[in-house]
Amino acid sequence: MATIYDRYLKRSAEEDLKTRMIFVGGPRQVGKTTFALSFLSAPSEKHSAYLNWDDVHARQSLMRGELPPNQPVIILDEIHKYAKWRNLIKGFYDTKKSETAFIVTGSARLDHYSKGGDSLHGRYHGYRLHPFSLAEMGGTISPDELAHLLKFGGFPEPCLRGEERFWRRWQRERTHRVIYDDIRDLERVKELSLLELLADELPRRVGSPLSVKNLKEVLEVAHETVDRWIRVFERLYVCFRIPPYGAPRVRAVKKEQKLYLWDWSAAPEGGARFENLVACQLLKYCHFVEDTEGYRMELRFLRDTDKREIDFLLLKEGRPLFAVECKTGEKAVNPALFYFRERVDIPRLYQVHTGTRDYEKEGVRVLPFQTFCKEESMP
Repeated sequence: MATIYDRYLKRSAEEDLKTRMIFVGGPRQVGKTTFALSFLSAPSEKHSAYLNWDDVHARQSLMRGELPPNQPVIILDEIHKYAKWRNLIKGFYDTKKSETAFIVTGSARLDHYSKGGDSLHGRYHGYRLHPFSLAEMGGTISPDELAHLLKFGGFPEPCLRGEERFWRRWQRERTHRVIYDDIRDLERVKELSLLELLADELPRRVGSPLSVKNLKEVLEVAHETVDRWIRVFERLYVCFRIPPYGAPRVRAVKKEQKLYLWDWSAAPEGGARFENLVACQLLKYCHFVEDTEGYRMELRFLRDTDKREIDFLLLKEGRPLFAVECKTGEKAVNPALFYFRERVDIPRLYQVHTGTRDYEKEGVRVLPFQTFCKEESMP
């Protein structure tokens, strides 16, 4: 088996496994199975403690209520594809928790698919595993690593291979499997070919206010249908949307949402891709703090009716933590940062870029993205 890298969630997950199951969700091929296998004494898919619902023999054993004996950790992979999976693992956990820890993984939002049926409340802690980021790239931070992430994305296979041909093929195959495997198994969607068209359209909408009306006209389907399909993609970690922040002293937009992709390398090269990478890094930070410390975190953007905008605003327990504006080059400070600084109580304002200059101007810190990640302790 390939080298297993310790991921940023490992320490917290190890602690949680002493008292709870852990659920690990995240995009297809982000490394959930590899992460789960790292908890076994001999990390391998052939280990008897690794049970994948897609394997017919493992599925039959699980349906009979049979688990491998004398295992301190058991991994249940993709079990959420079974309609009654909640009751099944509840029974396993309630009868084995004193001797066995359980890890449940899936390429979908397990929090969504755990709703209904017999409650699992109080029996698990949930984690959302993200692609690699600068902090996970070998322990060093350099411009070359940022360029590598922008080129190949943060999903382990294409990122670690670093081959353009492999990256192109991987992207095409992953999109096809999400639509024709994951969506087919988990959602009641018949028009799979139209979902492919929607998947092709989304990269062109990165970083801009998402118009469902426009997509509806392109795909020639109802408004409600497009909105439902986007929510399906969100549940399967294909994309995510962020809402605006309605500060009381700003005539802020209230309904617009901006869309980003979990695989930022699928976004158009240049400013849109860099903004998408920053969005993914900030979302990773929000999820990390929520999943490990329990604080309520929100990723939003600031935009008023006169179209002044700051790309991102992070909230912790409803209060602004810091704002981030993205620029691919060492450009002048966005005037919107000064405007909103006077009207919104934001402790720290940043403009991050792909260059090397680092300075402060009228309360706004302009700095390389790598430095920002280090100073704000991004995972």
